[in-house]
Amino acid sequence: MGLQEEFEEYAEKAKTLPDTITNEDKLLLYGLYKQATVGPVNTARPGIFNLKEKYKWDAWKAVEGKSKEEAMSDYITKVKQLLEETAASTS
Repeated sequence: MGLQEEFEEYAEKAKTLPDTITNEDKLLLYGLYKQATVGPVNTARPGIFNLKEKYKWDAWKAVEGKSKEEAMSDYITKVKQLLEETAASTS
């Protein structure tokens, strides 16, 4: 399986993560996903009155230097970690 296919598989698995994962983890996954699928930030930073979108933009901007492949690999690693933590906490 190639990196792109594995990334797509873990993007689907990420949708099954519980709502109990931290906002920091959600934002990290968002930033890595956007970097892997879109590339560097290509929009203006949202204003102060749109906090959710501002935090998401900041998370994407934080990983801007990563290549598409690095972002995919880091995303897969993080989803695996969160899935393992979820499995351990429900056992």
